[in-house]
Amino acid sequence: MISPAEALRRIVGGAVALEAEEVGISEAGGRVCAEAVAARMDAPALDESAMDGFAVRAGEVIAATAGRPVFLPLHGESRAGGPMPPPLPVGHAMPTFTGAPLPDGADAIVVREDTQRISREGLDAVQIRFAAPRHHHVRRRAADLEAGATIVEAGRRLHAGALGLLASQGIDRLAVRRAARVRILATGDELIPLGTPLKPGQRYDSNGPMLLALCAEVGASASVVPTTGDDLGALTAAVAGAMAESEVLITTGGVSVGDHDHTRAAFEAAGATLDFWKIAIKPGKPLVFGRTETGGFVIGLPGNPVSAFATFHAFVRPLLRALEGDAAPYPPVLRAKLAGPTKHRPGRLELARVRVNGGRAVLHPHQGSGDLSSLGWADGLAVLPADAGDLVAGTSVDVLRLDGGQPEPWIL
Repeated sequence: MISPAEALRRIVGGAVALEAEEVGISEAGGRVCAEAVAARMDAPALDESAMDGFAVRAGEVIAATAGRPVFLPLHGESRAGGPMPPPLPVGHAMPTFTGAPLPDGADAIVVREDTQRISREGLDAVQIRFAAPRHHHVRRRAADLEAGATIVEAGRRLHAGALGLLASQGIDRLAVRRAARVRILATGDELIPLGTPLKPGQRYDSNGPMLLALCAEVGASASVVPTTGDDLGALTAAVAGAMAESEVLITTGGVSVGDHDHTRAAFEAAGATLDFWKIAIKPGKPLVFGRTETGGFVIGLPGNPVSAFATFHAFVRPLLRALEGDAAPYPPVLRAKLAGPTKHRPGRLELARVRVNGGRAVLHPHQGSGDLSSLGWADGLAVLPADAGDLVAGTSVDVLRLDGGQPEPWIL
């Protein structure tokens, strides 16, 4: 039996990022950037106005005050998306709108609220009541980005903000890592597919749909292989077929020491080389990991859905993200304090189902490996150290986050 840290090292340590493919930006959400992307142009591309107002020469309005305004005749106009404005003549102001280029000669913007348009000596003019220092309300060229600067690093998972940045630079296609092909195979004579009437002793396959959804959250290209019973020949055939069409085969069930537990034997019969079998973790001790002849991975998770869920987050999720080239493959961790006393027997690291609220981790009352109610309730897995005994309320623990939500708004 190996430690969770050693198991994670062996699993993720053998992952090599899959090849890159080019996709359109509309297909890139959630994918991992395969190579660094550089800005194609300065942003802003020109000096531009940050406010609605009037472009001026700062030196010409330096004396403006509420009691002694400066009057300037108007010349032209500059608006976002319009034609390039004419140069600003000396002693003039130009109506300029947010995002519009600054006319040549201007070096400041006086906001509209500090002015009043008037007619003076038959000319359209503006009364400026407050001075505007040089570059006031002006977004300087390249103030945000310079052409050639890296805007998205290789290994970055692309979220909406990154896609918006890429689009602003006119980038409509980019190289991303191919999603890992995953096959999911649940085993057990007692399992039947959803939609089939249950007979005594049978249970619905919940692992297949659950793992399929977990793989989708990671970004893997996953599918479920039809469930097999506890027959070594049938299981070996199913394993061999799934191995041939995937980078990662995930099975559930049949990994313990019972007379009908055939997963390890099926892996080996199908040509996989097994690395380890047991991990000092709760739930999920009987977990099988190995490699296929073609360099793929086989992972035999426990059949219990709670164990499969916890070990997926601890071990399979990092592997899939590493195969996608993700520079941050591990689940997010936060520190929280246990809301109440927690019993724990030293010897194995435990992943306890919790819900985090206001920095407090509340354990679900049912922590058994067969208690599925905790899966639908929890938003985190609290890491109870292997060497710890019973823990008192207020003990700080790491929590692996399962989602990004919380019940209260971030600002009140």
